[in-house]
Formats: sequence, C-alpha cells, structure tokens
Amino acid sequence: MTLQNLLRIGKLRSHAPTAAEVQRLLAAIDRNLADAGVTSISDETRFDAAYKAVMQCALVAMMAAGFRPATSEPGHHLTVIQSLPLTLGVGNDVWVVLDALRKQRNANDYTGHPITPGVVSECLVQGKALRKLLRTHLAAHHADLLKTVE
Repeated sequence: MTLQNLLRIGKLRSHAPTAAEVQRLLAAIDRNLADAGVTSISDETRFDAAYKAVMQCALVAMMAAGFRPATSEPGHHLTVIQSLPLTLGVGNDVWVVLDALRKQRNANDYTGHPITPGVVSECLVQGKALRKLLRTHLAAHHADLLKTVE
C-alpha cells in the first residue's frame, strides 16, 4: 500500500501543511507527553495523553508527506498508524506495537477495559521515540515546517 493508493480509495486527503499548524502540533505533542509523565493522575488519563501524542506525531508525519486522514472514514487512527512506515520509515515492529496501543485505547474507550501501568509506560516510551524520530525527519526533509512563525 502506498499513500497514493490510500488517497485513491478515500482514506487520505491531500494536504499542504503550514509551519504554524505543524508547530502547534509539535507543541501539543510536548504538552501531552509531559502530562503523560505526571504520576499523580490516573493511568487512564496518562495513557490518553501519551496515545494522543503518538497520534499527533503520526499526523504531523503524514501532513509533512502532503496528506491528512479522511476523518469522516472509519478507521482513521489505524490508517495514520499503518502509514508510519511510509511517512517516517518506522519498522513493522514499531507500528505493530502502536497498533496494539490503539486497540488498548479502543477497549478502554468503548468497554471500560482497564489501562495498566505497563501499558502507560509503553505508550509513553513509544510516544517519546516517535517524537524524536519525527523531529529528526522534519529537520532533514521538511525544515521549512520548523521555521519560526511570527
């Protein structure tokens, strides 16, 4: 599967990102990862913040590649995660873990399945690693999106 194929079947939309929107999302990623590290709040809330950071990283990578997920389509979280090998070059082992975290999120959101401290920890580790990879990728391939916006 390619990004163009996903565009053709309606899972993605073309998108021209701006430095301002990318920088807002990068700041949100940083805030969400910081919030996920606050141990005095519930594991569920920490997980939600870490998972949100993961999704924002994947979204920024997709935007930098010129696309956005079609959020009106079901499964857009899956599409964003599964596109990471195409947008950031992550290995299959990484997106499989991220997809497992997505399933954890769904189980918690829709059935109340509890979030364990180990799952929170894994999501936080994955979020931080993805943020580092994203920033390196943007600096190397999309430096224009990192320029300070006034």
